[in-house]
Amino acid sequence: MATRRLPPLRALEAFMRTVRLGSARAAAEELGLSPSALSRRIANLEDFTGKKLFTRAKQAMSLTDEGQAFHDAVLPHLEALALAIENHSENMSLLRLHLGVLPLFGSQRLFPRLAELRQRHPLLHIDIDTGPHLEDRVGDTLDAAIILSRGPATGFHAVRLDHNMVHAICNPATAAAVGPKPDLEALGKQTFLIHNELPESFEAWKRELGIEALEPAAIDHYDSGQLMLEAAAQGLGIAIMHDDHMRRAADKRLARLYDIEVESPYSYWFICKPQSLESRPVRLFHDWLVRAGL
Repeated sequence: MATRRLPPLRALEAFMRTVRLGSARAAAEELGLSPSALSRRIANLEDFTGKKLFTRAKQAMSLTDEGQAFHDAVLPHLEALALAIENHSENMSLLRLHLGVLPLFGSQRLFPRLAELRQRHPLLHIDIDTGPHLEDRVGDTLDAAIILSRGPATGFHAVRLDHNMVHAICNPATAAAVGPKPDLEALGKQTFLIHNELPESFEAWKRELGIEALEPAAIDHYDSGQLMLEAAAQGLGIAIMHDDHMRRAADKRLARLYDIEVESPYSYWFICKPQSLESRPVRLFHDWLVRAGL
């Protein structure tokens, strides 16, 4: 059988890193190359494939249609190669990821799917941290985190995981007490439950309903979405949360107030430092998370 000619692997590495970082300069810095050396490697790959992979304008490099098709075709095989080496290496040690996660995301979305990740990557183990200030600790005590945010700070590699609507959630008795339509007097007698990570959701909900003047009897703050849902189910107040939280809870003790769509200011995001994607544990989890569509 004839041996197939392989592409220059250093050139392939330069190509993949440039695509991932979105910057030739950043890719050159990570590889310890000069920009001209990086350009030569990519030019070698273009010569090998006979295709123009990037369009170049000053420091910016954008994939051409052929470049995008080449990337999409090659990426799964590179991952498969890495996985094959990982699974057949007796010297491979455990891969350890320090991940920050909000508890409700962990219980509702992450943990029901983690067995898939373990089956695919048996050596990958995850230390879970549900403590406060996750975003501030990424790159220090955390390799990566899944946060609720209006948008992560600059300097992170960030992937938006969803878009949500804000719901007012309570038990059926509370729903009956406030009635089928927004009423300032009835709502003013209620306690509202607000998550520390979603402070502006209540304002968005009031604004959409046209009840900005609402002053509830009390506002109780929580740092646990799971406890908020339980408190609402027990009649302790009206929880302002995401529609996804209620749907995934599938708790028959919970009801939604009013049939109205309120877009949430917040979304779940996966974040890490850009250079952390060079760490195999971070990269494996990142790629699995994006493909799994959690």
